[in-house]
Amino acid sequence: MGKIVTVCGAGSWGTALAIVLADNGYQVNLWTHRKSQADEINQFHTNKKYLQVQLPKNIKAYDDISEAIKDTKAIVIVVPTKAIREVMKQLNPYIHKNIPLIHATKGIEPITLKRVSEMIAEELNDYDYENITVLSGPSHAEEVAKRQPTSVTVSAVNKSRAKIAQNLFFNSAFRVYTSSDIVGIELGGALKNIIALGAGISDGLGFGDNAKAALITRGLAEITRLGTTLGANPLTFLGLPGVGDLIVTCTSVHSRNWRAGHLLGKGESLDEILEKMGMVVEGVRTTEAAYQFAQKQKIEMPITEAIYNVIFHNQSTEKAVEQLMTRDRRSELDDFSSLLHNR
Repeated sequence: MGKIVTVCGAGSWGTALAIVLADNGYQVNLWTHRKSQADEINQFHTNKKYLQVQLPKNIKAYDDISEAIKDTKAIVIVVPTKAIREVMKQLNPYIHKNIPLIHATKGIEPITLKRVSEMIAEELNDYDYENITVLSGPSHAEEVAKRQPTSVTVSAVNKSRAKIAQNLFFNSAFRVYTSSDIVGIELGGALKNIIALGAGISDGLGFGDNAKAALITRGLAEITRLGTTLGANPLTFLGLPGVGDLIVTCTSVHSRNWRAGHLLGKGESLDEILEKMGMVVEGVRTTEAAYQFAQKQKIEMPITEAIYNVIFHNQSTEKAVEQLMTRDRRSELDDFSSLLHNR
């Protein structure tokens, strides 16, 4: 592996991953579409809108994507789901199939219901889907940037590409596991944001630990139900990109999705919340996509449906909770029995 690695996306997570790579001795080219942000990073070694840390001097920012990927030996994609296709179009003339391509974006595209790796493959002319690697797991950018212990998982159909990503990021503060289940890794990272919105709503309404524990547990059942329908291994959802990411996103003030849900629970409108936060809340788009898929495939996802109705149909959060609590009586083991049977 050569010494230059490019990170496309200079938000909190992209910047945190750039720090990991810089700590590992790489020259990191960090691409942003905003010149003012690139200037701040290069002049002051800060990115204050997103992280309150001093950046290593071997991170150099660019607002020209063609310059950012010049002579690079690997590309890491960390942009919002809604920007994936546009950024891939910009990269398409310059990227070739021998460059390791890793994405760390957690989301699903509404309407098409595509995972991020599928979107990337569709937009690149000379790149095989099998070589696309995903990085996911319980990893708040704020903690990664401070070198606090973090563990994640990387996955690709081509196992050698997953190994390259593991070696690229692995260090004493950032432990990286590999997996062969790219479908499960991507879906776990995306779908947990829906449940995090719900956990925030629960806290915003003033409910206690009992309610949140139930929400997380039943949310995991929904994630697993949808994931296995799409071909994921159910055991993946018991690992870092599943229950690990679910716990950290549902229980921390660092989570944008939890914060958005918390404000919804306190009665604020979604438009007000998104304007106030000033950053992408992936769970909103993912809720729309998961709801669409569940309706199409007749998959039971009551928590997702309730959050969808709150966000897109202005249903009161109190009414949504009432409907969830008064659903028909059933056995908890029904879900797990059906999952085992499907395997």
